[in-house]
Amino acid sequence: MNITVAVESGEALPSASEAGPAPKRIVVAYGFWIFLLSDIVMFSALFAAYAVLQHASAGGPTGAQLFNQSRVAIETACLLASSYTCGLMSLAVNSRRRFATYLGALLTFVLGVAFLSLEIREFADMIAQGAGPQRSAFLSAFFALVGCHGLHVTAGLVWLVVMMGQVASKGFRPAVQRRLQCFSLFWHALDIVWVGLFTVVYLMGVTQ
Repeated sequence: MNITVAVESGEALPSASEAGPAPKRIVVAYGFWIFLLSDIVMFSALFAAYAVLQHASAGGPTGAQLFNQSRVAIETACLLASSYTCGLMSLAVNSRRRFATYLGALLTFVLGVAFLSLEIREFADMIAQGAGPQRSAFLSAFFALVGCHGLHVTAGLVWLVVMMGQVASKGFRPAVQRRLQCFSLFWHALDIVWVGLFTVVYLMGVTQ
């Protein structure tokens, strides 16, 4: 309304600096998207390194000899299912349903832990076979890429526990809702990265 009056009267509109700072929700969302994009750039570099080194096995075991497709399929199912339960949690947060929020968070946490447990078991089995990250450039690139994703999942689970503590103590305040929205974006981004990782590392690795 004020802008329309100013235009009709010929007055100059205020600049962005004169209008004051942007709302906090916009600043937080913008900053978090920058963080996600920087994370994607990092994963892109790891994907590129793996693509270059995937055949540099130095006479050691290859992906076709090491990867257990059944276990990886279960890992993928757990992580994709956790993305669905995370979406349910976000819907519950928007409607301010506390019990549904806790339930969605619990299912997401359990599925995330199941994914990590299977991944750690895979790493342990490979190392027990003498296929650790120091064995070849291929394995170094594999452990760096998959391990980095696993660290992100671990950080996400810790973040989820902290957020449920904030919901319990502070309720659905705007700041808590913004943080839960950021967590949801982060978790879905990890699922997208895993789909690419599953395709490039496990499916194409076994085929080759």
